[in-house]
Amino acid sequence: MIDFYSPTRILDRLRLRILYRTAFPRSERKPFSIIRKMQREGRSDVWCFRDGATFLGLATTINGDDKVLIDYFAVARRMRGRGHGGEMLRALIEHYSPRGVFLEIEIPYPDAKNAEERRRRKSFYISAGMTPTETRFSLFGVDMELMCSGCELDFDEYRRFYLENYGKFAYDHIKPLSDSK
Repeated sequence: MIDFYSPTRILDRLRLRILYRTAFPRSERKPFSIIRKMQREGRSDVWCFRDGATFLGLATTINGDDKVLIDYFAVARRMRGRGHGGEMLRALIEHYSPRGVFLEIEIPYPDAKNAEERRRRKSFYISAGMTPTETRFSLFGVDMELMCSGCELDFDEYRRFYLENYGKFAYDHIKPLSDSK
């Protein structure tokens, strides 16, 4: 049975940081010190997932009053393909269900270098309970779309969430997409 908890043991923190560094390209990672600072301030949660004693993965969130952004989500490489990721995501959705959950994914353009990976990622999130939206935007120059569970967000609400819960710097780097793609 999957369990998730805020890491307090040194080993858990080490596993979490290693997975964070290996699962996300450097260009997509914010300094982990920012995530921890937001956690200490109550604006973010950091979760480790396990099945018994087996480490499965991680999630970090940005917490708003009525919505929660799943900021980072990763399954440990050796545990992928076994259904754990779907269980982990469903557990998060249930945990935050009073507020609603959303996340950002790269738009699965057919001509993208990693088009198949993007398509699989979107299918995974749909199978785990997320719903695609029509909200598309550029986030730090990367074309993204929102997926939601238990809430809805349009472009303006999404930007406002960032401004209120993360700050002006990120808010200023969210741009509307042209309709040309």
